[in-house]
Amino acid sequence: MATIGVMYKNIKSFTKIAEFGRKLLSRPSLELAIPMISTYAKELLEADRCSVFIYDKPKKRLWTVLADGVKEIEIAEDQGIAGAAFQVKKALIVNDPYSDDRFSSKIDHETGYMTKNIIAIPILNAFNEPIGVLQLLNKSSGDFDEDDRRLLTFFNHYISGYVELANYFSEEKV
Repeated sequence: MATIGVMYKNIKSFTKIAEFGRKLLSRPSLELAIPMISTYAKELLEADRCSVFIYDKPKKRLWTVLADGVKEIEIAEDQGIAGAAFQVKKALIVNDPYSDDRFSSKIDHETGYMTKNIIAIPILNAFNEPIGVLQLLNKSSGDFDEDDRRLLTFFNHYISGYVELANYFSEEKV
């Protein structure tokens, strides 16, 4: 019986992601899309906070176009959990960040926020190169798990193409 409940939850989640994809296409710019991406991602995984990092290739840095609770974050491409996900090009789940050497507690110390768990996934372009990272913090119902990784991976397919196109068109205008 529990399997039917899980299947129903997954069908609802995937349907919600497809609805998100349709709405995302109506957003004409990254600036208008990012808040929607954050809202859907947090709702989908029951997370408290979301950060969307974009890669600045010449500087080899990741910077946030959105980071709940802080103005902006800029890190080296290999720093923190976001940098680790960017480097390995796969989703990472860290359910005890303070015991993970890759975790940087600097933002927590500056803001008074307490990170309990993290899921980070690289945003990949059409050539499977990382162009950013989507990171969620503090799942309200416990630890992030493999179901969350699968859902976030599916969700990420929608945003990856959108972010790549938005970056391409913004470079064309320059």
